[in-house]
Amino acid sequence: MEFTCRVGTAEGRVMEEVFQASDEASLRVELEKQGLHLFQVRRRGVSGLSLPRMRKRAKELDRQTFLLFNQELAALLRAGLPLLQALDLMLERMEDEEFRIVLADIRSRVSSGEDLSDAFAAHGDMFPRLYPASLKAGERSGELEEVIRRFMHYQKLVLDARKRAVSALIYPALLVSMSLLMLLVLSIFVVPSFTNFYEGMDAELPLLTRTVVGFSAFLRDQAWILALVAVAAVVLIRRWIRTPAGRLRWDALRLKMPLMGGVLRLFGLSEFTRSLATLLAGGIPLVPALEIAVAAVGNSSIRGAIEPEIARVRQGQAFYEAMEASDVFPPMAVDMAKVGEATGALDEMLTNVADFFDDKVETQLQRILSLVEPAMLIFMGLVVAAILLSLYLPMFGALSGIQ
Repeated sequence: MEFTCRVGTAEGRVMEEVFQASDEASLRVELEKQGLHLFQVRRRGVSGLSLPRMRKRAKELDRQTFLLFNQELAALLRAGLPLLQALDLMLERMEDEEFRIVLADIRSRVSSGEDLSDAFAAHGDMFPRLYPASLKAGERSGELEEVIRRFMHYQKLVLDARKRAVSALIYPALLVSMSLLMLLVLSIFVVPSFTNFYEGMDAELPLLTRTVVGFSAFLRDQAWILALVAVAAVVLIRRWIRTPAGRLRWDALRLKMPLMGGVLRLFGLSEFTRSLATLLAGGIPLVPALEIAVAAVGNSSIRGAIEPEIARVRQGQAFYEAMEASDVFPPMAVDMAKVGEATGALDEMLTNVADFFDDKVETQLQRILSLVEPAMLIFMGLVVAAILLSLYLPMFGALSGIQ
């Protein structure tokens, strides 16, 4: 096996080199004989696949697959099976090929004496930072199975919240898509047939008719150019969003969106408070828990607004005072955090805050839908009416001229 190691020499130099050994324990012994101090070690590959490649592919791991894995692992641990034996059974049952490769590496690390939390942390691109930290707390307290179940509960709540949000937005998205499709069909196929008829008329067409006919001709003549421009714009925007500055700007713009901006802000705050509550309930100190919980927030703009809290708490400021100074959380959340710190039940209070945010997200989504759905129907009706009116106005003019 090949290992990438960060080692220190007797002269004080720190370097990163590749070593070969049968396992990690043998490697540590060999390095100590050479007078080298081992700072960090990681396997270079498993089953012919390098770890960087596995990490890249591991990002596609389905959340539902990971949730099922944790359910089975918690059940095996609760039944009294040793950890290695439980991992062996999980390996036999795992159907996801990429996850099975990574799980084999985790099992190998644990068998060589590494903690389960460190083995999962070595594949940080695949698993949420919250997960290895929760496992570390469970290993220290001796309640690994309970910590896994608590993490499963957290994952289910987050998944349910996202599913409700996506389900609520499906109907408006369909309305918008149908409106655009109907507009294109009328402009490209229906309007041109009337245009040929109007060319034989000597009368001047009304302004509305000329506008619709001109728009239809523009769509037909420039269709390929418009499609290429749209594709290029999407590609460039996606690349820009992948940059740190672009991502920050994009997330900030999303929070300023009419109607939906407030919902996205509440959802980000719910992610933070629920993650922090889960970590504190697992026994992780406040400052490390804050660092991990902030990283779990999907919106980088919200992360940037919350991060100064960590420095304030590290300097000795009360957590609720840091929340208040950040000017991100509503007064209710600050008050509940204050009560939680005073009573020693901060994790319970933060869970209640997250539940409140989730309920408010669902309420606001329903309120937005009650406004968007009729607005979209009215818009579709007005567009169809305007197009039909523009097509028949010249006929009405011609009939009145004949009379």
